[in-house]
Amino acid sequence: MRKIESVNNEYVKELAKLKNKKYRDAKKMFLVEGYHLVNEAKEKLVEVLIVDEKDKIEGIENILVNKEIIKKISTTDSPQPIIGICKYFEESNNDYGKKIVVLDDLQDPGNVGTIIRSALGFGVDSVVLSNNSVDIYNEKVIRATQGAIFKVKVFRENIINTIEKVKNEGIKVYGTALENGNNLNSFEKTNQYCLVLGNEGNGVSKEILDICDKNIFIEMNKELESLNVAIAGAIIMHYFY
Repeated sequence: MRKIESVNNEYVKELAKLKNKKYRDAKKMFLVEGYHLVNEAKEKLVEVLIVDEKDKIEGIENILVNKEIIKKISTTDSPQPIIGICKYFEESNNDYGKKIVVLDDLQDPGNVGTIIRSALGFGVDSVVLSNNSVDIYNEKVIRATQGAIFKVKVFRENIINTIEKVKNEGIKVYGTALENGNNLNSFEKTNQYCLVLGNEGNGVSKEILDICDKNIFIEMNKELESLNVAIAGAIIMHYFY
């Protein structure tokens, strides 16, 4: 087992750079922190940093380090004594499955991570992020998914192309908007759909709404103007589950 003891070690410095998107993209690698996420990420792990030999993971390189090194690489204030280094997800053939959630320029990593987590919970096959949405390898996105990101297919692409492909497969595309919207309860339950969720401040863009088959709104207390996008998404996914 390899051992590193200095926070000034060159390899430690390289790993710490993975907190930066530009460096992650260059190396096609990202970090996962803590026992739960490392366990969920096993198939994507390249190596793991551990403080105690009892945490050794078979089949990959284990590097024994100290708590100071963990703290240097971690993005949290009180890190657990284990960090995994993962490779980026492989580009696939865009097989979305039959239940798809599309994210139109979502910016909040907590929202995106929560939506991916809900997608797993409610049987969604894939989540497609627009090119201007938040980075899926952002540590806050990864944490918010609680490991679901390793079990749901995630794509990043031009979502107009995505919607066109989905429509060509005969799958209905539902936007989310009050204007020209239909009450969620009026929709028939279905085992195939494409749901589009919009930006936190602006909602789904008009360009996208115009190519959706129908728009959904969730009936609620009139005193509340709108729901958080991750909450709204979870309600709709659950309805169709």
